[in-house]
Amino acid sequence: FTVVIKESCDGMGDVSEKHGSGPPVPEKAVRFSFTVMNISVPNKNGSVRIFEEAKPNSELCCKPLCLMLADESDHETLTAILSPLIAEREAMKSSELMLEIGGILRSFKFIFRGTGYDEKLVREVEGLEASGS
Repeated sequence: FTVVIKESCDGMGDVSEKHGSGPPVPEKAVRFSFTVMNISVPNKNGSVRIFEEAKPNSELCCKPLCLMLADESDHETLTAILSPLIAEREAMKSSELMLEIGGILRSFKFIFRGTGYDEKLVREVEGLEASGS
């Protein structure tokens, strides 16, 4: 099986709440999430898709993996929080998952597509001047 996963990372803006009579404490949040886009099975004529996400940009199929209270322009904090996730993803890219399903050993290969990244976040991480999104 080949599983294609879309990664997303985007700032959620100000998520502060006002408590009591004091001023709101501004807090920004960043969400790192994924969507299983499709699953295919190779055969002698190529491959057959057994699953394809009908609405890949829907919030219903986008699974949050990490929600952090950080500003998306704070590269050091994002790096510290996301480093374990990125390391795990890199390990998954170069390996295959073997599972026994119905008494038959099945092999799963994962392909990651980073198409859901906020432009401002990408430009900040790459050291370019952010134009906004």
